[in-house]
Amino acid sequence: MDASPLRKEIMSDEIISLIPKAIRMYDLKVLDITGGAPEMHPKFKELVVKAKSQNVEIIDRCNLTILREKGYEDMSDFLALNKVRVVASLPCYLEENVDSQRGKGVFKKSIEALILLNKLGYAKSDTNLIIDLVYNPTAAILPPSQQELEEGFRKHLYSNYGVKFNKLLVLANMPIKRFSEYLKHTNQLESYLDLLKENHNEKNLPLVMCKDTLSIDWKGNIYDCDFNQQLEINNFLKPLTLVELVSQNFKLEGQEITVADHCFGCTAGSGSSCGGSLT
Repeated sequence: MDASPLRKEIMSDEIISLIPKAIRMYDLKVLDITGGAPEMHPKFKELVVKAKSQNVEIIDRCNLTILREKGYEDMSDFLALNKVRVVASLPCYLEENVDSQRGKGVFKKSIEALILLNKLGYAKSDTNLIIDLVYNPTAAILPPSQQELEEGFRKHLYSNYGVKFNKLLVLANMPIKRFSEYLKHTNQLESYLDLLKENHNEKNLPLVMCKDTLSIDWKGNIYDCDFNQQLEINNFLKPLTLVELVSQNFKLEGQEITVADHCFGCTAGSGSSCGGSLT
């Protein structure tokens, strides 16, 4: 949401060392690692190996292009060996659209990375190596049907490049950070917020990510979700950190979840979460 090659923030070794402890104490089932490009962190592989030893599902939010960069040539093999689920951003199946959003040559590198992952067994039925793609619209509209869009992605990527994937995760654009600034600049912020509110679907409420997910920033602060983290909206009576979580055996159940207008981005229409549509 606000990533950039110019950003220099990096999670400390101390904070990273607490993650396996939190997994054990709270019987956590999934470790979802994101960035920037999380694979660039010097402790990425060490964290994956330690979490894997605790029988935790590991998700790597990958931009794909990192797998083709110098110094990371072995990363694909590492992900496959440790059966890391890859969730990869591919905003469109058309080269010109992807390059216009993410830079010239990004689509080509992304396809090369997907082909490499397929060769290692990703998206094959007998390997349990999962690769999901992520789509979100670029305009101030609700995303289309996840099922219908997935069929289009699957057909185009396979017929043109021989690329396979497991699922397409369709996300709504959240009216925060860069997208919020774009909406303000184009005088669409209020109309987009109205669109989200008018399409609020209560059926999505039990399934939103803030009900069962903790979001930890690079400094170790804990939030209800990635979006609250970006806005630095803390959910607890006082800021809770990972250090406190593992030292105090903090009770998570029953804590209030902080909400604001951007939360309608998760409940509008078919819903939106880190796992795609909700209903």
